Amino acid sequence: MDEQEQIDGNVLAAKSLAQFGVQHMFGVVGIPVTSLATRAVSLGIRFIAFHNEQSAGYAASAYGYLTSRPGVFLTVSGPGCVHGLAGLSNAGANTWPTVMISGSCNQNDAGRGDFQELDQIEAVKPFTKFAVKATHISQIPNCVAQVLDHAVSGRPGGCYLDLPTDVLHQKVSQSEAESLLIEAKALAEKNKKNNHANVEASKIEEAISLLRHAERPLIVVGKGAAYARAEDELKKLVERTGIPFLPTPMGKGLLPDDHSLAATAARSLAIGKCDVVIVIGARLNWLLHFGEPPKWSKDVKFILVDVSSEEIELRKPFLGIVGDAKQVLEILNREIKDDPFCLGSTHPWVDAIAKKSKENASKMEAQLAKDVVPFNFLTPMRIIRDAILEFGGSPAPVVVSEGANTMDVGRAVLVQKEPRTRLDAGTWGTMGVGLGYCIAAAVAYPDRLVVAVEGDSGYGFSAMEVETLVRYQLPVVAIVFNNGGVYGGDRRSAEEINGPHKEDPAPTSFVPNAGYHTMMEAFGGKGYLVGTPDELKSALSESFSARKPAVINVVIDPYAGSESGRLQHKN
Repeated sequence: MDEQEQIDGNVLAAKSLAQFGVQHMFGVVGIPVTSLATRAVSLGIRFIAFHNEQSAGYAASAYGYLTSRPGVFLTVSGPGCVHGLAGLSNAGANTWPTVMISGSCNQNDAGRGDFQELDQIEAVKPFTKFAVKATHISQIPNCVAQVLDHAVSGRPGGCYLDLPTDVLHQKVSQSEAESLLIEAKALAEKNKKNNHANVEASKIEEAISLLRHAERPLIVVGKGAAYARAEDELKKLVERTGIPFLPTPMGKGLLPDDHSLAATAARSLAIGKCDVVIVIGARLNWLLHFGEPPKWSKDVKFILVDVSSEEIELRKPFLGIVGDAKQVLEILNREIKDDPFCLGSTHPWVDAIAKKSKENASKMEAQLAKDVVPFNFLTPMRIIRDAILEFGGSPAPVVVSEGANTMDVGRAVLVQKEPRTRLDAGTWGTMGVGLGYCIAAAVAYPDRLVVAVEGDSGYGFSAMEVETLVRYQLPVVAIVFNNGGVYGGDRRSAEEINGPHKEDPAPTSFVPNAGYHTMMEAFGGKGYLVGTPDELKSALSESFSARKPAVINVVIDPYAGSESGRLQHKN
């Protein structure tokens, strides 16, 4: 066989990824996967190289959510794989399609203490829905097809592909490689799973009857509905029935936050008083108080729409409908159209939600209207909100938010008018996702500006990735709320400051007035230090217009925040 006609496992893996539609990869290269990344780039896959596997994994998971295609990231063996577990576990918790590919040690040397040796299949099992190792080069195309398919099938999640060093170095002829690719594609088509299972007509009828006869119905929508691209169908259901809706944090934007039937500003009233609620693409977990009293009425009837039958079995709602959010909404709309009903703006429940929303919004606006200097959290957040809205038009910027106070205040103040334009700590409450998510959004949506609104603690987890922003010239503006600590510096009482290390900084403290903007400048990006409304407005206007990598370091009063980070808005 002519050596010129042979390709190795790196090339075959890259060809497999390209054949099955992978357009972007994230990761950290090194032995034994550098060649795989290089080969993928030569085949048209854009590879975004990170400094840390955790951030690469977070980027891949967010990319999976934003595109509804598996986000793929690459790591080296051993510690690289372990670092990547953060991204895999985040994908699983948020049910986002993600694939981690890791190199691993030579199979013949396993158990002998080889370089970066780890039983990676066992290591990833708790964090994945499917994991597979290619033990021979001939298995690579089919293994690639399997992980990509499993990532999006049923309830999306994280999958793992292990590529041992010896397999990456094995060779096959060009003709054999083409045959393997063709066979894998044919098998994938044969085994392709249909996510749109048949929805039981009787359950649709029961759901409509419950909503029709409810006195205080509510629609709750989550990021699962956003992932399913269900915004048009949701709009029809809400406006056809007149039922108020409540989005979860990343469900914001499926319908505009300022929609007349939005119940966000009256959340406590909505969930506390509703008698029938249909939950679409959201789980009855901690974010929704588990659907239990005292936040919810003990008599509320839940209609739970979820792609996973296991989720419905776990939650035991009054009525469970297994199906894709978009598909179920289409059927509901079709059936309601034949026998319509609409609450109308004068309906007591709709009127109560509207009045409470207006009342709470007025209270919030009164607080936001004050220019407080040194900055509290509300003043700069209002200025940021207004700058994003003034940026105007469509497509709207993607807003990435993490932190304790910063994320909580941002959720209440920042306005989403388009779906999938808010990314935050999510179901798992993961801190450190910020810059990875920013990079994913910039890659997935190259026509959108990306604005990160970050606490200094959350930002610090991935701050080195500002170099990645500059290297790829991504249109990301990172705004850091710098209050000198996890909740705002030293919050200890006098009695707590004792012991042999009492002179050390508090566990919550960072270096005061840290120059986060100068770190961006060190790599060639633009940095801004701001402490007044005019300085912040100027920095936002300039950076938004430039659409270049920038960090705006917003100095906040270190005593302005809440230690818990969970603002207890009474609404």
